[in-house]
Amino acid sequence: MPDQTRAAQFCLSCLLTLIAVAIAVSGSFAYLSLDLGRLFSAEVAGEMLRFLVSFFPPELSSGFLARTGRSMLETLAVSAVGTLCAAVLGFGLALPASGMHGNALRTLSRFLLNLLRSIPELVWAALTVLAAGLGPLAGTLALALHTAGVLGRLFAEALENAPGVPARALTEGGAPSALAFMYGTLPGVLPQLLAYVLYRWETNIRMAAILGFVGAGGLGQMLYFELSLFRLPQACTVIIAMLVLAALVDAASAVMRRAYAMGQ
Repeated sequence: MPDQTRAAQFCLSCLLTLIAVAIAVSGSFAYLSLDLGRLFSAEVAGEMLRFLVSFFPPELSSGFLARTGRSMLETLAVSAVGTLCAAVLGFGLALPASGMHGNALRTLSRFLLNLLRSIPELVWAALTVLAAGLGPLAGTLALALHTAGVLGRLFAEALENAPGVPARALTEGGAPSALAFMYGTLPGVLPQLLAYVLYRWETNIRMAAILGFVGAGGLGQMLYFELSLFRLPQACTVIIAMLVLAALVDAASAVMRRAYAMGQ
């Protein structure tokens, strides 16, 4: 009987939650004056179809493909260098953020990590473009700053939750604290840290393509240029290049993770 009572209370809670969500969604539509009927009308569907058809066939001239290839390499380089710099900076901030150097540094470093990741990449890119000028350097800095906040927080959580027995055993045996960390704590969390870095690299390859819209170079800047001139076949080629690059990076990341796991 008590189980039935708890089940009834649970179902009532679920029902009340669904009602609250439905009210919130309905209120949001009413407040924003969204008319979804226009989106699904035959006229709008026809306009959308004509717009999509205007992207085809994509531009496949050798000169444009060469430009697209160079932009792909630039986007790949921006994402890779930005992620690498973020991993180094994030790890440096994760050490005090995990509580290894006292509560004061823990609080300060966590505040810095929260600040870095709370500012979106596009905002960082707008700031770095002003500081470093148009081009890939601005995109690299934007990705590095935001991703450092994300990776630093993940690294700090992993270090905090790492088993402390190996490091304590080394310390009690007379090893310095730095060596105890290197050989006692770090090997246990290294696969997790690597997985975080590879995942963020996959995310950054997509974001690096978008950052070009604010002048940070790569495929995004090329796409913005073609769309601003309404050169839709050329824009289609750039979009296809973005999809291909994202798929290649995803595949490469998966291969590296499997190779590392097999090597353990």
